[in-house]
Amino acid sequence: MIKTLVASTKELDDIDLAVEEITSQLQLDTGLLRSSIAIVSCHFEFVMAGIVKAVYDALPCDMIGTVAVPLASGQEADMVMLSVMLITSNDAEFVASLTPSVLDEPNKIIAETYKTTAAKRPDSPSLVLACAPFIAQNSGDDYIRTISEASGNIPCFGTLATDGTVGFANAHMIYNGEQYQDRFAMVLAYGLQPKFYFANISPDKALGNTATVTKSTGHIIQEINGRSVDEYFAGLGLTKASETEFGMSMLPFLIDYNDGTPKVARIFVTLTPERYALCAGEIPAGSTLQIASNEKDDILNTTGIAVNELMNDIENASCLLIYSCVSRYMALGADILKEIEVVTGKISNKVPYLIAYSGGEICPTQVVGDTATNRFHNNSFVACLF
Repeated sequence: MIKTLVASTKELDDIDLAVEEITSQLQLDTGLLRSSIAIVSCHFEFVMAGIVKAVYDALPCDMIGTVAVPLASGQEADMVMLSVMLITSNDAEFVASLTPSVLDEPNKIIAETYKTTAAKRPDSPSLVLACAPFIAQNSGDDYIRTISEASGNIPCFGTLATDGTVGFANAHMIYNGEQYQDRFAMVLAYGLQPKFYFANISPDKALGNTATVTKSTGHIIQEINGRSVDEYFAGLGLTKASETEFGMSMLPFLIDYNDGTPKVARIFVTLTPERYALCAGEIPAGSTLQIASNEKDDILNTTGIAVNELMNDIENASCLLIYSCVSRYMALGADILKEIEVVTGKISNKVPYLIAYSGGEICPTQVVGDTATNRFHNNSFVACLF
């Protein structure tokens, strides 16, 4: 048996009242099952005000999550809110852990933390939930590759923090009530049967011809079609936009790894001093790319298609966790909450849910048996249902 409870508060001025609103909605006095985990998403002001720490102190289990703007749970959706999803079970088990700083040797540190955590049980987890701050110099793909290699390709799902600003100054990861800008948190979940859904930009929103990445290092593109990045952007009339940090966030790359897996989106962040393209995710040499247009109607359409797909599996589900890229809500203009409304309008009260925006989404693009192709995404909508 898995039971999921969700709670939210918009109370920023009174810590005790905020905690009371959360704990009463979570029905903690009715007793939890054998193993529990709390997943939190909130505006960064709830961290600064000490409310996140106070909520954690009132909970009987570990907590992971991120700063996120906007978010939704239950019947509430807002820009400035705190939401907690409490998952409790007699059948599943949740084991949480926090890495040391990942500013140096992140791959080694994440792998060691995973292996130490996994060693607490003789069997393998069925799902890894992951949360991290937004760190521009680190590639989310490195995080996910490391988890995949360490775990033997167990499905991994999660998010990077976003505070809703271009600079990501307050994009904290949260672990047991404390905020971090240099650590990685994970929950190894045992006994779940997760299903995954994702959406990014429609293929018909691609602009111009397909180009080949001929030289790259991690999330830095050095050459496209054997020419400099400057020449590529100039050919598209994007020289000025490329010289502004996140100036092309509404024009992401669609990346094809040419390995038979679905395309993923990548956001161009900035030009390096060498005038290479630093992106918010890995783009390996040999992959092909196209600039695409991030448009409101397409966002709502692709999200609707993904939700329709998960609705086919929602009967008897206990939990729905959704992350959507911050660039998607930014493209919605004045209708900031419209994507959330598309989701909530379709799922209604059929399953407890938490929806939060993300600085980078973590979700498998395919799962065959127990083996997942885990991917780091930009500009995408991802969902995990179990």
